Amino acid sequence: MNKQEQLLETKKYIRQELGNESSGHDWWHIERVRKLSLKIAETEIAETESADLFTVELAALLHDLDDWKLNDNGTESYTKTANWLKKINIEDEVRHQIIDIIKQVSFKGAGVNTKPDSLEAQIVQDADRLDAIGAIGIARAFSYGGNKNRLLHDPGSKPEYHDSFEAYKANGGSTINHFYEKLVLLKDLMNTDTAKQYAESRHEFMERFLHQFFDEWEAKE
Repeated sequence: MNKQEQLLETKKYIRQELGNESSGHDWWHIERVRKLSLKIAETEIAETESADLFTVELAALLHDLDDWKLNDNGTESYTKTANWLKKINIEDEVRHQIIDIIKQVSFKGAGVNTKPDSLEAQIVQDADRLDAIGAIGIARAFSYGGNKNRLLHDPGSKPEYHDSFEAYKANGGSTINHFYEKLVLLKDLMNTDTAKQYAESRHEFMERFLHQFFDEWEAKE
């Protein structure tokens, strides 16, 4: 099985696994992250020539397969990812690299340092975070909130600054709080110059949405 076949089989597998996921982490989220990752990587390669496109694309496709948010027990074991990579005969070194990238993608709390240690990990993390902001990010936030039975907004509950991954996972605040606990922070956490540029307009759109939301909530408009 060559690299293109490995990627094709992985796409089929992930679409089967996440095709009906209703939390905003569905196949189309994966596909957007894949495309964004490759777009960022191609720009970075032109400047640094150090990002491996195959590794980036495969990690982007698999980044949510073992995500704690999609598992009933809220853990990250990476078992399904490791088993799949073995099934399609990914060599040990690349398999370990992809799992390391995936471990570094997820946001783990405002006070938790999640700076990736490789360009490939930076690219996939940036792409995943770009899909969490802007118009699609807003839609995904409310999709996730509904999936987890969270309130739209609770004026009496203030956003929390989570200084550990455990505290972040345990949080069950409103969707609007989630904007301030994570989403509005992402613009300043991008790694690559390309992602930083994309994040500006998406962040601005999100800020406008929040302003309009609170005007309507307070019956100002």
